[in-house]
Amino acid sequence: MYSKLKAEVCSANKELHSLGLAPFTWGNVSAVDRENNVFAIKPSGVPYDDLTPDNMVVISLADGSVVEGDYNPSSDTPTHYILYKEFPQLNAVVHTHSINASSFAQSGRAIPSYGTTHADFSHTEVPCTRALTAEEVKNDYELNTGVVIVEHFKKKKLDVSSTPAVLVRSHAPFAFGKNAHDAVHNAAVLEIVAEMAIKTELLSDKYEAQIPQYLSDKHYFRKHGKDAYYGQK
Repeated sequence: MYSKLKAEVCSANKELHSLGLAPFTWGNVSAVDRENNVFAIKPSGVPYDDLTPDNMVVISLADGSVVEGDYNPSSDTPTHYILYKEFPQLNAVVHTHSINASSFAQSGRAIPSYGTTHADFSHTEVPCTRALTAEEVKNDYELNTGVVIVEHFKKKKLDVSSTPAVLVRSHAPFAFGKNAHDAVHNAAVLEIVAEMAIKTELLSDKYEAQIPQYLSDKHYFRKHGKDAYYGQK
């Protein structure tokens, strides 16, 4: 059962590794099946080269329990679970420890929009959440990681559709997508714009480098929304 969902998630996890975004076992991809109220995710600690669709783990969106699978699901499963519960428009989640994006997370900084590459990707800066408290880490750490993401998006009135990634303070990034491969694509673009931002700040004053809002809007909306004209119909 859920063979199509598991095949998609397995393939996306392998792609994540092949792009260099998740060395060793440092990352995971999940995707949701809203019709059946489940999502599939990578098994915990299994090397990417050993992954098959059959060892993906299917999780209930009703209560977070394992519906199908012989392996323990990713330790980050509760984070994915709360994100799917709180953001019904969300279809896929990727978590990595990619170097440049994680460097911003470890610095406790959002990634500013300095140019059109970023604007093509996100209509806002890539936000960074607050740090988890000692109590939040001690009790339900992975679930509370998702809670602080949700808290930040609601507080800042952000939408996962137009802000397709977030940094968790002192931790690492999460990216979102229309499907598993789209979320992996967004994780890859996130790493590129993070590297560009670091180099931009090395070469110029970070305040003067901010992209004008009119140029950011032009680039974002020519690729996204009802009036988009980039690419083929």
